[in-house]
Formats: sequence, C-alpha cells, structure tokens
Amino acid sequence: MRQLLTVLSAVVLLAYPFAIYFGLERFGTSLVGIVLIFALGVRLFSVQRSKLKELKSVAQASALVGITLVGLSVWFKQHGWMMFYPVVVNACMLALFATSLKQPQTIIERLARLQEPNLPESGVVYTRQVTAIWCAFFTINGLIALYTCFQPLEVWTLYNGLISYLLAGSLFAIEWIVRQFIRKDH
Repeated sequence: MRQLLTVLSAVVLLAYPFAIYFGLERFGTSLVGIVLIFALGVRLFSVQRSKLKELKSVAQASALVGITLVGLSVWFKQHGWMMFYPVVVNACMLALFATSLKQPQTIIERLARLQEPNLPESGVVYTRQVTAIWCAFFTINGLIALYTCFQPLEVWTLYNGLISYLLAGSLFAIEWIVRQFIRKDH
C-alpha cells in the first residue's frame, strides 16, 4: 500500500502543473489543494528510505515548502501561490548540486559511484563538470519558472508541465551520450 501511495504521489507531482491547470477550473482551489497537499505529504514521508541523505533533505524541504504554498493558496483562495512550487524545486535542486561542488565528492559523483565504486580520476573530473552544468540548468530553469509565475496560467503550465521536462530530459540524454563517448576513449 505504501509503495502504491508513493507511486501515485510521484505521478501527481510530475503532473503538478496539469493538475493545477485542469483541476482549478473543474474542482476549485480547495479540492485541488487538498489533493496536492496529500501528494506532497506522501512524498515527504516516502523519501525516508533514500540512500543519499542530501536527496532526502531536498525532497523533504521541497515537499514542506510545497505544502506551505498550496496551503496558502487554499487559505487565501488564490491559486497563484501554487505556481511557485516549480521555482522551489529548482532552487532546492540547485542548492543540492551547488553545495556538493564544495565537497570532496559531488552529488553526481556519489550517484556514479553507486554503479561504479572504483570511479577513475577522469570520471571524478567529469562528474564535477556535469554537476556544474546541472547547476546552470537549475538556475536558468528556475528563473524561467519564476518568470512564468507572472504569466497566464496556460504559459505557466506549458513551460512547467512540458517544456522544462523536455529540457531536463534532453540534458540528461545528451550527457548520457557524451558519457558513452568519453568512456570509449578511456
């Protein structure tokens, strides 16, 4: 049952912009807010098993802020508060990745070592570069997400519910392809 709730909350949170866009018109701020608070609450408690404490902290922080933003939307009966959640997620991810650049192992290196414990020095350098690229991505994506908060709901939904996911997926795919070429050369 717990796994089912975790999966359902992940689906709801991935569809967060569409839940707001389609849900507000049909069900209103209160009902959409209750569903989102529930999904964020499940997310808050489901990350307890995360192997990386930093990922757990980011997920918990973004869930708590999300619950607060959605709660403010419900309280004031204004959906605008909900629109800032993608900004919060980008800020939390930026904080996670940026702070890891100051540590001996970046978050990307730690994730890479889960699959390849004896990561060579060239892999360490590469993961540091990839971490910096993701920092740039989260900065730019977060700023665009912030900009869309002051645009019509349709623009906000299009960017935060589709374009930003496509951009993140593209960056992930490009990095994977580059990594395959780099591994071949070494």
